[in-house]
Amino acid sequence: MTEHDTSKPAQLYVWSDVDPDHEADFNLWYDREHMEERVRIPGFTGARRYRAVSGSARRYLALYRADNLGCFTTDAYRKAFTQQTSWSNLNFSRMSNTRRRVMSVAMEVGFGAGGNVAMVVLNKPEGAHGIDAERIHQLLNDIAQIDGVLHCQYLVPDETLSTPLPSEKTQGRVLAPAIVIDTTTEPAAEAALHQMRESLEVAVEDAQTFSLLWSLDQREFPA
Repeated sequence: MTEHDTSKPAQLYVWSDVDPDHEADFNLWYDREHMEERVRIPGFTGARRYRAVSGSARRYLALYRADNLGCFTTDAYRKAFTQQTSWSNLNFSRMSNTRRRVMSVAMEVGFGAGGNVAMVVLNKPEGAHGIDAERIHQLLNDIAQIDGVLHCQYLVPDETLSTPLPSEKTQGRVLAPAIVIDTTTEPAAEAALHQMRESLEVAVEDAQTFSLLWSLDQREFPA
């Protein structure tokens, strides 16, 4: 397992499809229970939900920001993860093709959150895809020059903490890095996606753009 700097911020991403017959309840569960429940865990600072605009890998993406990887090992997080509500268990059973990854934010360029996101997932674990840190850092800096790009992140999964959800296939499961780009517009997200595909070439497994459904900041909760 790769050793990650535990002082760096962390992100959990859950990328999934859902049974169309239960999609309305799935979205209501996220809106009325799940996002708030997770962001209230100590050490979590915010969450965002997205719906796919381009690409066909999975329709929904949720990103949860935490102070560091240690936030995923606390008693409070363990309780939330192992003692799910009945509504949560019901909707977990309706999810399909899911990926759950606890990621260290290994590199960041820029700041802020936009209304659109471009994301690529590489096809091999860190250190095995032939793309070194210097090349990734240069790519993030190049993408940051695109008009409308706000924030670029290189995320590296933690093998121990990235426990799969029930709907994820574990046979042949690969824990690979991802790059997430926040932009102000969909054309900017598409431009970022195009540049990542051209630079990374065969190292890209999945690539999609997303539009923001809503975001929640821990500071927004009443005192």
